[in-house]
Amino acid sequence: MTPLSLCVYCGSSNTATPAHLDLATHFGQACAQRGYRLVYGGGRVGLMGRAASAAHEAGGDVLGVMPNFLARQEIVYRDVRHIMVETMHERKKIMFEESHAFVVLPGGIGTLEEAIETLSWRRLNLHTKPVIFLAEDDFWQPFFALIAHTVRTNFTPPAIDEAMLAAATIEDCFAAIEQRVSAAQPPKRLISD
Repeated sequence: MTPLSLCVYCGSSNTATPAHLDLATHFGQACAQRGYRLVYGGGRVGLMGRAASAAHEAGGDVLGVMPNFLARQEIVYRDVRHIMVETMHERKKIMFEESHAFVVLPGGIGTLEEAIETLSWRRLNLHTKPVIFLAEDDFWQPFFALIAHTVRTNFTPPAIDEAMLAAATIEDCFAAIEQRVSAAQPPKRLISD
């Protein structure tokens, strides 16, 4: 049976709130404890660095995907396996293809861009992988309000509610993923090679 691979999208800022940094640490530890592989953007900074180092230090499998031009800014986490790529598009494609599901922790414009693109691909029926927004506070509520606004104004179909889920705890996040993903199947490719 193939273990679950979870892609985490999250902030790369070291000035994030302690609560959000702690959430990333606990998420990484919990992934390792459950035997899930963590797939992420490859850096040592911010929430992504916290999640990856916590998973690795707890004995978990971690895969980082880093564009060469970001290697100095996001500081490659060399203790885990990495794939170095040239572009952000390559990074996102590999992260997508290596994952069964996506967990979106608090973050900024880069995190939103990754999450929105993944939801857009889902909207276009390119995949059925779950996208879970995880925050122990109301961090994602303004985003959900915006999406609801686009639904009310007929720019987004109501079915988007089936594509994106909210979780207030790591346990709720994992339960939602486990209900929607079969670990027996490898992650599906976005497009055929």
